[in-house]
Amino acid sequence: MEGRIGLTQNERYMKRALTLARRGEGFVSPNPMVGAVIVKEGRVIGEGWHERCGGKHAEINALERARGDVAGSTIYVTLEPCCHHGRTPPCVDRIIAARPARVVVGVTDPNPLVSGRGIATLRDHGIETVVGVLEEACRDLNAFFFKYITTSIPFVTVKFAQTLDGRIATATGSSRWVSSPPSLRFAHRLRRNHDAILVGAGTVTNDDPELTVRLVRGRNPLRLVLDTLLTTPPEAKVFKDQEKARTVLIASETAPLSRRRLMEKKGIEILTPGTTTDGRLDLRGLLVILGERQITSLLVEGGSRVITSFIKERLADELIVVVAPKIVGRGIDAVGDLGITSMTEALFFPRRRLFRLGEDVVWRLRTGWNSRVGS
Repeated sequence: MEGRIGLTQNERYMKRALTLARRGEGFVSPNPMVGAVIVKEGRVIGEGWHERCGGKHAEINALERARGDVAGSTIYVTLEPCCHHGRTPPCVDRIIAARPARVVVGVTDPNPLVSGRGIATLRDHGIETVVGVLEEACRDLNAFFFKYITTSIPFVTVKFAQTLDGRIATATGSSRWVSSPPSLRFAHRLRRNHDAILVGAGTVTNDDPELTVRLVRGRNPLRLVLDTLLTTPPEAKVFKDQEKARTVLIASETAPLSRRRLMEKKGIEILTPGTTTDGRLDLRGLLVILGERQITSLLVEGGSRVITSFIKERLADELIVVVAPKIVGRGIDAVGDLGITSMTEALFFPRRRLFRLGEDVVWRLRTGWNSRVGS
């Protein structure tokens, strides 16, 4: 059977709503990104998107910016309109008052406070409501929100740049720079889009990164350092500019009291999620703690041991692997031992994207280890 060519009218306007929604990227968390388009007699008369957390929702912005009477129009919205009081009043009330003929929804809101109730309310008031237009794209847009709202723990992105032979650094530890300038800008955009960023103490000691957003416009993520025994140098860059980007250390309860007092004197918070039976920090426990703090997304940047742990424990929801056209031979592996002894056991990722950034190739791989994420 031949594949369908072109977009339907509903898909075309929903695609525009998706484009608008992405303008809120990095600014609306823990809320979802949402876009809305109002169409009447074949003409777009209003557009809006959720611009910042606590601000007006996409539907309200589109209604307030509409040119002319909205009655009889069709409203396209990427996510089911809310029907509860949160930081803002229910969107469905404003939509009903505007008297559109139809509402087209991309995907149902998984929030238990909504979850079909907004759609049902619109239909109860005689408004034709269509659901599921570009549904997969609308769900993928808010993968962070869907994961967090359904599991209470953050969406985890593991990102690293490697050479063709799988190294993130040379044998001497040199890693600047594996990837190209466009890939570095992409890395900063990822930082902006995530609520928190995590690295190991070794990465801080060896590379002394700032872990802030500098190459693109946007907010800084919460900086997390896995530091079992609190060995991170107090003069490290991650402890600077705490008013712009907070740093939290993740340590074991057995960390020396003197080091704990030193860090606390500098105003650095220390979390102790517990340890596993083999003495490693409990990463699952850490994710639960972050979820309780409304951290909806976590970007893991390294180093090798940390990357390996998140993959081995199946905690990553997405892998982003930047591959540079370089070979260094002996060096530091991007991913260490996963306990795989046969090629039939190799991890495979059926949901994947491949694109170019400068001279690099980038893989975006959905793991599927949590079936509720982007499924």
